[in-house]
Amino acid sequence: MEELDHERFGYIELWQLETLLLQKDTYQSYSQALSYTSQALSQNLQGLTKKSRVRRMIKKLLYYLEENWKRLWVVSLWIMIMTGLFTWKFFQYKQKNSFQVMGYCLLTAKGAAETLKFNMALILLPVCRNTITWLRSTKLGLFLPFDDNINFHETIAAAITIGVILHAGNHLACHFPMLIKSSSDHYDLLINDFGSHKPTYLDLVKGVEGVTGILIVICMAIAFILATRWFRRNLIKLPKPFDRITGFNAFWYSHHLFIVVYILLVIHGVFLYLVHIWYRKTTWMYLAVPILLYAGERTLRFFRSGFYTVRLSKVAIYPGGVLALLMSKPPQIRYKSGQYMFVQCPAVSPFEWHPFSITSAPGDDYLSVHIRQLGDWTQELKRLFSEVCEPPVSGKSGLLRADDITKKGLPKLLIDGPYGAPAQDYWKYDVLLLVGLGIGATPFISILKDLLHNIVKMEEQADLVSDSSRTSELSSGSNDSGNPNRVPPKRKKTLQTTNAYFYWVTREQGSFDWFKGVMNEVAELDQRGVIEMHNYLTSVYEEGDARSALITMVQALNQAKNGVDIVSGTRVRTHFARPKWKNVLSKLSSKHCNARIGEPNSIKQINY
Repeated sequence: MEELDHERFGYIELWQLETLLLQKDTYQSYSQALSYTSQALSQNLQGLTKKSRVRRMIKKLLYYLEENWKRLWVVSLWIMIMTGLFTWKFFQYKQKNSFQVMGYCLLTAKGAAETLKFNMALILLPVCRNTITWLRSTKLGLFLPFDDNINFHETIAAAITIGVILHAGNHLACHFPMLIKSSSDHYDLLINDFGSHKPTYLDLVKGVEGVTGILIVICMAIAFILATRWFRRNLIKLPKPFDRITGFNAFWYSHHLFIVVYILLVIHGVFLYLVHIWYRKTTWMYLAVPILLYAGERTLRFFRSGFYTVRLSKVAIYPGGVLALLMSKPPQIRYKSGQYMFVQCPAVSPFEWHPFSITSAPGDDYLSVHIRQLGDWTQELKRLFSEVCEPPVSGKSGLLRADDITKKGLPKLLIDGPYGAPAQDYWKYDVLLLVGLGIGATPFISILKDLLHNIVKMEEQADLVSDSSRTSELSSGSNDSGNPNRVPPKRKKTLQTTNAYFYWVTREQGSFDWFKGVMNEVAELDQRGVIEMHNYLTSVYEEGDARSALITMVQALNQAKNGVDIVSGTRVRTHFARPKWKNVLSKLSSKHCNARIGEPNSIKQINY
């Protein structure tokens, strides 16, 4: 109406609307993410890249090795160590008298036991977060995939499961029955191990070795089952009261059975039937260092969480069940963009700690996290803060600013961290491709702010150095003209990252309220075009579809008139449907031919 009804009649004629719709190029070209030149170049590149099947397979293999070589060599070394331990113990027991009685069942059980001791020690290391955060900043980060620590933890757990089946299964189903059924001549070979009287099956099971072994298997089974995706994420719906064994709480508390498991494991390793010399009982030797390291980690976390006292300064509840918490920044805390920290609310649970990406930049004087309501803990947290938030005004999110009066009613929060994450290594790349899906955009908000501030600061410093150098040259030009060896003034090291492309994909329009202030700030401060931002709303038909033509037209007109996108309420243009990633990547490859392009979601280098 603003565009067509200039006379303010209050109506427009159909031909006027048709004329505006026919001028689709005026708004559709504005909303396209790629120029026609880039699209044509992309099509040309497709024709040039058609190679033989062998060359394509070799290229894919090289890309796979380039992306996964760290994982491959670590997993290969791990498998070789397990194979060596199993083989060593297998042939060691093959030379003993017990092999003549219990056969290969005993050898398999003992070989599996040795790998179990190694894996039970190793499984603690990937969850030593403070140690990993420190190690990833050293040169070891060039060779070890510290970002895959949880995946490696789960892989070790799978190997432990196989080891338990082999060890306990061979003992209970093969080894013990063969011992019981052995002849007197064969049993005489084992009198020093089992006594003069041949034990029954019940005697073997109710001994210290049997009882501790069975209890270990039971505890491991409970922890393993409740840690699976189906139970941890409530994908299995059970009737009450059995529904309490699903969800994150059940996973968290059942995982602490590992304390019982390790105590039983040490006892199990001391009372062995076939080993009597203390230094050959090696279970405690495997476990000593990892347990001490992990205990030190938990002790550090306990004291540090009480040391980091934070004061909430602002609470906001946004559409889509997102809770934004802004808190004071402890002077002792130092973090990088992309890292995360653990948050605990004693009013919800005095034991549960949950990780959230830090959305504030390192240069900000506050800490912020955005928490989406996805489980029991986050639902209760939102409920607590909803009670103290002011009611929404005109459809906007409820907002509470803490002051000397209101802050006393806010729930208390404890924080622990920061901890390393893949996104913190964004500075290693020339060009960044940041892709956030819904609430998954949180680590990139901090990166965008930090990147913009750093680039602007570096360019300002470069301008100052250039101006001072020019001034010194003019003032002392006559004196220095005869000195060919004059050394120019040194410039500070420039930031490697020069451009960033942020793609935020979400289903709900209200999601754009989560980071509206940040995106407007970046769009306003980015005078040099360092950061290119794209919002995508997947719940609307793609641009060019007749069903989205009207909203696309009105959106473009409002953006041109007021500089604000009517969908997101920000200065960032919102596109519809999903991004066409093939076109996006083609654009990046043609625009940054010789640059190192990285995607910090999982720190992958993009190859062209």
